[in-house]
Amino acid sequence: MAAKQEGPLGAAATDPTELALQESSPSAIFPSFTTTTAWSLGLALRSRILSLPNDQRKPALISIALNGPEPHVVFQCATEPGTVPDNDHWVRRKRNAVLRWGSSTWLLRRKMVAGLGGTEANVEAAFVRKYALKSSNGGDVPDDYAIHGGGFPVRVKGVDGIVGVIVVSGLKQQDDHQVIVETVKAFIEQGGQ
Repeated sequence: MAAKQEGPLGAAATDPTELALQESSPSAIFPSFTTTTAWSLGLALRSRILSLPNDQRKPALISIALNGPEPHVVFQCATEPGTVPDNDHWVRRKRNAVLRWGSSTWLLRRKMVAGLGGTEANVEAAFVRKYALKSSNGGDVPDDYAIHGGGFPVRVKGVDGIVGVIVVSGLKQQDDHQVIVETVKAFIEQGGQ
């Protein structure tokens, strides 16, 4: 298991180029990834979230799934009391975005923001228009994808594509992303098993 991390999270990168490099760097590539890896990583994420200072810590849902015709959830837990069913909805939408576009939801968001001249205004609507997204339930709101930080691809050395998805839902979106980045990096530095 990764060494215990404490203290506040660093600031999440916002430059799309930097984020893409971060996701493809050796510090984000696992040597292998099994259900045992997912379990250990999930516990490390929970521990890290619980160690956050009060201004960053909130109840969160952690979910790790393997890629396949249907995502196979191999780890899921709430960090503490206070999560709600809506967190499950966000987990599903973030996971779907990572599986469809092969990058973190924070990177997808930051690319859209950059394309809008650096403004967050209407980023979700621009994303929906760009990909002609529709509701899978027949409603007016596209409900299958979310480009809020907190969905992160699992990549394994020597394997093309992504083998799974790590999702955190409940913190501020940039913190959902950053807690994954920092924990994955520390986990891999400790052997990634």
